[in-house]
Order: sequence, then structure tokens, then C-alpha cells
Amino acid sequence: MKIQSMTSLSGLTLEQLFPDTLTDTNCVYIDKSREVWVATEMCAQYIESNVDAIAVKGEDNKPIGIVGGFDILDCIRKNPTRDFQYERKVGEIMFRGVPQVGLTTTLKDLLETWKESRRAFALIPNGSGDYSPISARKMLEIGMRCKTNLSISSLPKKETITFHHDDSLGDVVESMFANNARKVLLENSNQFISDRMILGEISRILNFQKDVDNLLDVPVKQIKLEHVREVKEDLRLEQFCSIMDKMDHPFVVYKGNIITPWDVCVTLLSEELSTTAFGERYRKTRTCPHCGKEID
Repeated sequence: MKIQSMTSLSGLTLEQLFPDTLTDTNCVYIDKSREVWVATEMCAQYIESNVDAIAVKGEDNKPIGIVGGFDILDCIRKNPTRDFQYERKVGEIMFRGVPQVGLTTTLKDLLETWKESRRAFALIPNGSGDYSPISARKMLEIGMRCKTNLSISSLPKKETITFHHDDSLGDVVESMFANNARKVLLENSNQFISDRMILGEISRILNFQKDVDNLLDVPVKQIKLEHVREVKEDLRLEQFCSIMDKMDHPFVVYKGNIITPWDVCVTLLSEELSTTAFGERYRKTRTCPHCGKEID
């Protein structure tokens, strides 16, 4: 089928969007029989930087679910005890609707799947009998290749969610779920806390603070916060995506507006972004090298 030059970017398939890098990362796995504390530690290490969730394996070593920060923190807020971490199994708390996609899945369909599951993560077969992950972070690759006048100031403005220095971990976690936020700012500062950081602190408490039973009673001020990257200029989409792609945990602020890879995902659905905006690399791979005409 011929792809017209003004086709909406959201209508392109994953194979068209990622011709070289779609399966270049391997999934991180955990067995369903492992204790929750293992998943807590693994998520603190991996989410955001490499993948956005851990794939859960069943008896046949096939993925039967995923577990990420949302799943673990949702359970912790309901049962914040040490016993829960050591006695419950990953298979009991995982998200069972494993989101799987294929080469012909369109960007629009992928993002709709993520919206429904509230998890920006999916698995795709990589041709070797295994799976590769696709997360919101990978969408930065698309943004980096878009030649468009869309800039960071055109992204929807969101209410800035903050926490107080004297709050407990429980206060912060409840605020995250109430506002559907994975990162919140310390009021009147340029520092923030994330779900990954909270999971890391919980892992540390489990290992070194044996007298703490209620994990969410811990004051948040004992956590070493991270500094947010503040963008001063009204950068184009490709520019701020490039900045975030170089960050271990992509997250910037422009004039008080928090920008994450999920905001890039939403922007990529814009009707203003066509295949023309996707740069020369996409177009040249689908034109005749002699006459320049599009190839069916």
C-alpha cells in the first residue's frame, strides 16, 4: 500500500517508526514465584532507565504479566508492612493483561492500549523466541526525528503537583495516585521525588532499618531527592526529546510545566505531525533511488 507524504504520523506502524531499533533491547524478567521485595528492588533499578516494567514469567518461561511501580505502590499503600514484601508473591500482584504488539501495530493503537491499561509498556516478539520491551521512553526516538515547529510551549499545561518536606512516604504515594503522577516536586524548590526513588528507599529500609514495620510512615525528608532539569528556551520537539533521551530518568520543567515522555507520546498523536515531519530518513527508505517516486 502506498503511504502518502501527508499521512498522519500516528497511522504509521512500529516497523515503519523504528526500522532499526524496534527490538534492540531485551526484556527484564522475574519469576511469578519470587517475593514482592525482589520486584521492588528490581523496579527501583530498572524502571525509567531501561524499561518501564518487569515482565513476569510463568511455568513455561513465557510472559504472563508485568509488574511496575504502579502495581507495587498500589499494593504497598494498601498493605505497607514488611510481611507483605516477604510473604506475597509477584504472581499475586502483577498486572495480568500483558500488552503485546506486533510490527504492524500503529502508533495510535499502541498509545490507546497504554491509555486503557494505564501502563506505558508493551512487549513485542523479537524473532528469537523472546520479547523486547516498548515503553514511553522509546517514543523519544520518534520525537528526535521529527522536523516540526511544535515546541515545548505548545504542550498542554498541567497542574504542578507538590509535596511538603515534612510529609511521609504515605502522603506522597497517596498524592501520586490521586493525581495520576509518577513524579512530584518539593514545594518551592527544584527537587523532586519519583515512584522509582520511593521503591529504592523501601528496598533500603527493608535491608537496613529492621525496626521499621510500616514502610509508609517513614518521613520523606530522609530520602535524597533529585534535581529537575529546567529548560529555559522554547525548544522544538526534536530538541527537548534529545535532551530527555540523554537523561537516566527523563523529566524536564519549562516555565513550571512538567514534561515527561508520556507528554511526548500525547504530542505524537497530533494531527500537525505528518510523515513529512518525520524527517528524510523515513521518506528515503520508501522512494525509488532513481526517479524519487514513492514505492508501493
